Amino acid sequence: MKIKSTRIWIAGDFMPGVIEISGKSIVSVLPYETQADIDYGDLRIVPGFIDIHCHGAYGFDTNYANEEGLKKWTKNIVHEGVTGFLATTITEMKPVLTKAVENAAKVHDENSYEGARILGIHFEGPYLDMAKKGAQPAAAIVPPSVEEFKEYQKAAHNLIKVITLAPEHDKDFALTRYASTHGTVVSMGHTSATYEQAMMAVANGASSITHTYNAMSPFSHRQNGMVGAALRLHDLYSEVICDCNHSTPEALNIFFREKDSTKAIMISDALMCKGYPVGTKFEFGGQGIVIYPDGSAHLIKEGNLAGSTMKTNEGLRNLVERALVPFDKALNSCTCNPATLLHMDDHLGYIKVGYDASITILNDDYSVASCFVEGIKQF
Repeated sequence: MKIKSTRIWIAGDFMPGVIEISGKSIVSVLPYETQADIDYGDLRIVPGFIDIHCHGAYGFDTNYANEEGLKKWTKNIVHEGVTGFLATTITEMKPVLTKAVENAAKVHDENSYEGARILGIHFEGPYLDMAKKGAQPAAAIVPPSVEEFKEYQKAAHNLIKVITLAPEHDKDFALTRYASTHGTVVSMGHTSATYEQAMMAVANGASSITHTYNAMSPFSHRQNGMVGAALRLHDLYSEVICDCNHSTPEALNIFFREKDSTKAIMISDALMCKGYPVGTKFEFGGQGIVIYPDGSAHLIKEGNLAGSTMKTNEGLRNLVERALVPFDKALNSCTCNPATLLHMDDHLGYIKVGYDASITILNDDYSVASCFVEGIKQF
């Protein structure tokens, strides 16, 4: 199959051309004059989006451990241009988390699902700081344990690609060192750590920060906190939720100005309520949540911000049109940057010969006109 457009994202710029797809891969990029099966005119053809921090959508949450629910999620998420993601857990008791990662591994390994690819699991908690727990259930928060993490990773068939933990509670940084040397990215989050503790965690293997600004020690001019680490340490990957509710457009602008353009990662942090109307109520981690008019999800009882319902294409629009982030930086944050963090940039995150034909076609209003996942046209 050959698809063409006057605007294909190649090497950080748009160019006219034709992409030839065979099987799962891009096999050539040809001159624009080449005849094609599908002509997308002036629509933007970009690499498929990758969301490394998303809990669920369409009524399903990773912790529900429901096979059909996960398959519904993968099938529908392509409509926002996502072609790969990490199924993300929240803090819960051990039996719940074990079933959650087993379910994700089962669906991944059987590979009988449609839509976006499950690239792995993001294990958010239960090794968090109580004061910065956010919407995570306090009763299930426990100290970091290497042996316990090994059990979770075994149940997950080694699919835990990212773990979020509070480094100040990781005694001697034991889990940080173990996970980072055994194929799992250690991301610091839900943490009261000082800037100095963050530096020590990085020295012991931590390489990312979870949803910058949210659920972490703030920045001030005398106590720089985890936010200071995110902004100052340019070699450190840092996630940020781009719904303009968790952080203002101005805060997003500052974040993208300060971060190296290869290290900023857009995430949705979306919950199972994504895809449902305002006022819909759900249970999240044993707590009731409701969707507010701005699309954010809040705990019903406490009123705390619990997560988002953001679609990734909407996040891209927010960054470019509201936060005034240059398009290339914004696009990198949901394509090649997460691919590089996951060590999957040898086949994902770019439109190149030999790479997976996982491609998103954007209308000028950032809505998704079409999407391919590993060479298969989704809609």
